[in-house]
Amino acid sequence: MPIDRIVSVLVNVTLIQLMATIGLGVTAPQVAAVATNVRLVTAAALANYLLVPLCAVALLLAFKSPPLVAAGFLIVAVCPGAPYGPPFTALAKGDVAVSVGLMALLAASSAFLSPLALKLLLPLTAGDQNLAIDVVKMDATLLATQLLPLAVGVLIRARRPNLAERLAGPAKRLSLFLNVLTVGLIIAVQYRFLLGVRPIGYLGMLALALASVGAGWSLGGPGGSRRTAMAFSTGVRNVGVGLVIATSSFPGTPAVTAALAYALFQTLALALLALIWGRFAGRDGPTA
Repeated sequence: MPIDRIVSVLVNVTLIQLMATIGLGVTAPQVAAVATNVRLVTAAALANYLLVPLCAVALLLAFKSPPLVAAGFLIVAVCPGAPYGPPFTALAKGDVAVSVGLMALLAASSAFLSPLALKLLLPLTAGDQNLAIDVVKMDATLLATQLLPLAVGVLIRARRPNLAERLAGPAKRLSLFLNVLTVGLIIAVQYRFLLGVRPIGYLGMLALALASVGAGWSLGGPGGSRRTAMAFSTGVRNVGVGLVIATSSFPGTPAVTAALAYALFQTLALALLALIWGRFAGRDGPTA
C-alpha cells in the first residue's frame, strides 16, 4: 500500500476515535446550554466560519504563500471544534462548560460547513493553480469519520453514563497514541518540508493563531470567563478534521505538511498563551 494511502487511512481512524472520545466526555446539558443560547451560537458561527477564515486568507495573500502551502493553512483555518479548546480554556480560567458545549457544536457543524467554506475560499489563494475539493464527497467522509462517532459517544454518555466513565480513560490513552503515531508518520514522510519552514513562516502562523483568539474574544459577549471560553474555542483549530481533508484532497503534497506544521505550532503557542492568560485571570479576576 502506498505511504500516502497509509497516512490517509490512519488519519481517518484517528479522527473517528478522537470524535468518539470527545462524545464520551460531553453531557447533554452542556450542549443544550450552549445550543439554546442563540446569541452565543451566532457569535461562534461568525467567529469560526467567517472571521478566522478571512483572516487566514488575508495573511496568506500578504505573505504570498505558495498555493499548496496556502491550501494547507486554509484547510485548518476553516475547521473549528478542536478537542484542545476545553483544556486550554481551563488553563486560562475560562468557563469550561461553555467551551465543551462550543466544541461539540462546532465539531458537529464543521462536518458540513468546513468543506463548503473551503470550496468558496480556496480559489482566493490558489493563484493560477486549479485547486478544488469535492464538497459532497468531503461532507460524506466527515459525516462518517466525525459526526457519527461524536453522536455515538454522546449517546453512550447519555444512556450509559457509568459505561462512558469506564471507557473514557482507555479511549483518551488510545487517542493520544493514535495522534502521536499519525503526527510521527507525517513528519517522517515530509520532514524536509518542515525543516524548510523559514522564520517568516512561523511569524505568519503566530499571526493567524493570535487573530483566531482575537476573533473569538471580540465576539464573546459580556462575562470574562465566557469570553475566554469563546477566545480559546475559536483560537485552537481542529487539525484532525483538517488532516482528513488535506490527505483526501491533496495527498503527498505540502498542503498536508503545512496543516501539520500549524497543528504543532498552534498547540504550543496557545498552551503558553492560556497559561499566561490564566495567571493574570487568577491575579486580577476572570476579565483580566
